[in-house]
Amino acid sequence: MLADKKDVSKKEEEDVSPNEDLMREHGVLVRCVVIYRETMRRIDAKQDFPPDVIAGTAKLIRSFVEDYHEKLEEDQLFPRFRKAGKLVDLVEVLKTQHQKGRIVTDKILQMANASVVKNHDDLMNLRWHMDMFVRMYEPHEAREDTVLFPEFRKIVSPHEYDALGEEFEKKENQLFGGEGFEKNVDQVAELEKRLGIYDLAHFTPPV
Repeated sequence: MLADKKDVSKKEEEDVSPNEDLMREHGVLVRCVVIYRETMRRIDAKQDFPPDVIAGTAKLIRSFVEDYHEKLEEDQLFPRFRKAGKLVDLVEVLKTQHQKGRIVTDKILQMANASVVKNHDDLMNLRWHMDMFVRMYEPHEAREDTVLFPEFRKIVSPHEYDALGEEFEKKENQLFGGEGFEKNVDQVAELEKRLGIYDLAHFTPPV
């Protein structure tokens, strides 16, 4: 009986609602944006940075954010909002921004190599594309977290909501293996360490 209780407790700890799942994935995106912001700061200050960290960040965005997280939104959330006639205009803007984001990520992947730091025009072009990505995705993910996701809970039944949570987790593990979210968090942490910004105290203002 005790073992059964432990199993139930473990399952309850592992169960993640669709909104929680999507919002914690946004946390990975935010950390990628921080890497882009720090790199832009260094470019402006004429300081060195490792281009392969930007390439690694763009690859993480492509695999985890664009090919997985955004596809979940496009396949599972957006159609339900359209069917319910709720936030349709917002959904269309979000979908367009997903498409534009993939174009920007393509450009960053093409430019983020060792030679980019040797050519001023190429470096400024890389900075411009990172800035476009950051400028779009900061309000994009904030609007989803504060408007879209809270409303999503209201337009589906409790049973459907719970089932989607299990489906999201299953899809994540299919694409990334067991503990898919944790693996991607570890990946962004390694990129932060390479850039020297992993320590959260790095961002505490000196006042």
